[in-house]
Amino acid sequence: MSVLVLTTNYGTEQDELNRPVAVLRGAGARVTVAAQRHEPVHTLVSDRRPGADVMPDTTLADVGDAEEYDAVVVPGGTVNADRLRTDDRARRLLAAFAAAGKPVAAICHGPWLLVDSGLARGRELTSYPSLRPDLENAGAGWVDREVVVDTSGGHPLITSRRPRDLDAFSAAIVRTLEGRAG
Repeated sequence: MSVLVLTTNYGTEQDELNRPVAVLRGAGARVTVAAQRHEPVHTLVSDRRPGADVMPDTTLADVGDAEEYDAVVVPGGTVNADRLRTDDRARRLLAAFAAAGKPVAAICHGPWLLVDSGLARGRELTSYPSLRPDLENAGAGWVDREVVVDTSGGHPLITSRRPRDLDAFSAAIVRTLEGRAG
């Protein structure tokens, strides 16, 4: 299994980056963290307090294409998600994963990138509750559950609401990948 994680260099929710990466690596996946610049990712805790710095493996510009990976993960953090949704490379990468039928996973504010990549329409998903109007306006069906796995649109879409849902979110990604490998 090979998983790509998309992030900016500031404002990513610390646990939404670190915990899925740790779980995926623990399940045997090769995880590549791609940021906008090859500089530390300055994470935040609850969008307010400084978190740990994480060195990315590569940049969004240097990521090959979706064919090199089995899935993509988008962590949240309000600032991260707001900046990532306006990044052309991030939008193109996410759309390429979807077009290739590969799992796309996003948590908390990460689903904003689904809106701007055209991947929310017609899908059932969840997010941080304040994103509900944005997602519904983009044509998504929003539900309030810790994790939603929607397989109706040509590629698995895995979404969760917030950091306390990380166990369910990470487990759903692993199950989806294992199901595709088997």
